[in-house]
Amino acid sequence: MKTSARNVFSGKVSALTAGAINTEVEITTDGGDRLVAIVTQASVRELGLALGKEAFALVKAPWVILMADDGEVRFSARNQLKGTVQKISRGAINTDVVLALAGGTQVHAVVTNEAVTELGLKEGSPATALIKASHVVLGVPA
Repeated sequence: MKTSARNVFSGKVSALTAGAINTEVEITTDGGDRLVAIVTQASVRELGLALGKEAFALVKAPWVILMADDGEVRFSARNQLKGTVQKISRGAINTDVVLALAGGTQVHAVVTNEAVTELGLKEGSPATALIKASHVVLGVPA
């Protein structure tokens, strides 16, 4: 599979919570990292999503928000993935920041150079990736 999304989380469906219109779908990677997506009931049916089924989640790097210190702040973003800054690639305006999660998954975030400076991000420093569940696109192997 080739995709322009920098973040691909491969794993299995570990939870499904159906609502009136949408379903919350949790994907757990082989390394134990978890990501939640909100998709329509129609998408659940069309993809054949069920507990234990192999699936993947796509997240574009600009949709990832980085936080350097969670302190006493709470967020509505369903996905709050704690990791360590593994690599920083600075461009003229934006920077690609790669976080390594505990389970081995990498998360790419494209943020402004100014944000990297303001957050004090450096290789080896802890950071959290915030991703809204509605920004997660699901797929299944053909």
